[in-house]
Amino acid sequence: MSTSAKSSLKVGKRELDIGGKYLDILRESNDALHDIKELQKRMTEDGYLFIRGLQKRENVAAARKVVLENLDKNGQINRDFPLDEGIPVAGARGAFLGGAQAITHTPEFLGVVDSPEIMGFFDKFFDEPSMTFDFKWLRAVGPGGYTGAHYDVVYMGLGSGRLHTVWTPLGDVSLDLGGLCVLGGSHNLESFAKLRSTYGKMDVDRDNVQGWFSDDPVEMVDKFGGKWLTSDFRMGDVIIFGMFTMHGSVNNTLDRYRLSCDTRYQPKSDPVDERWIGKNPKAHYAWGKTPGKTMEDAKKEWGV
Repeated sequence: MSTSAKSSLKVGKRELDIGGKYLDILRESNDALHDIKELQKRMTEDGYLFIRGLQKRENVAAARKVVLENLDKNGQINRDFPLDEGIPVAGARGAFLGGAQAITHTPEFLGVVDSPEIMGFFDKFFDEPSMTFDFKWLRAVGPGGYTGAHYDVVYMGLGSGRLHTVWTPLGDVSLDLGGLCVLGGSHNLESFAKLRSTYGKMDVDRDNVQGWFSDDPVEMVDKFGGKWLTSDFRMGDVIIFGMFTMHGSVNNTLDRYRLSCDTRYQPKSDPVDERWIGKNPKAHYAWGKTPGKTMEDAKKEWGV
């Protein structure tokens, strides 16, 4: 589906018009792919880089196949339809397949997230050798599923200040299948300064506060400014962004899984958040283990 085929999208609790006050289309950066200085400049200005076809489509297709086979083995695929369509069984809500689960250690999956294409990109972007976390975040988002607005720093901010996230769709993602959206300006606009210095300084393990800042994209724009940005995506596309780029996803309004993964990359010489490395990463050790503070209570304390 092209970006012009839809006039509005469900984002969180709202229906937003594409091209209106609150929602627009991501800027592509393929024109600058061989100009690292320009890419660095755009990351500083926009808070993200949207690059089409950075990964090899055949590699992504192979990873998609093993993920769908895993879902099928666990009884989560409706086999009245071809496997590649990723149609869930009735009532399925999706699954988190990352972390220590074997699927993220298959050659097919690692052939995407640890590929020469993505590692080579970051070697050039950082102008020094790069590394990626061993822990990978792989998701099958079912009908109705979405991700609320958040900064990644609250989940993995105890290491490098140059850590970046890469969001990779494992399959073509139409606008209504629920792709990533970012809040343009959230990383550097003065209107977000207090948010970055309060919510952006918390850690979900240390502070035991829920991670999503909001599921109301209209309230975010009205209060802080910026505009939500998304697109349709094709196998091989990636979005790269920093820890202080507010982001979430469009709602999946189709009867099929949206498969995608989030992976993290940083200079190898920088400190590393030890929760996410090693053969069996510790991951979140405290968050959610005991009753924690709600985001609404935290917002009141922060005055945001």
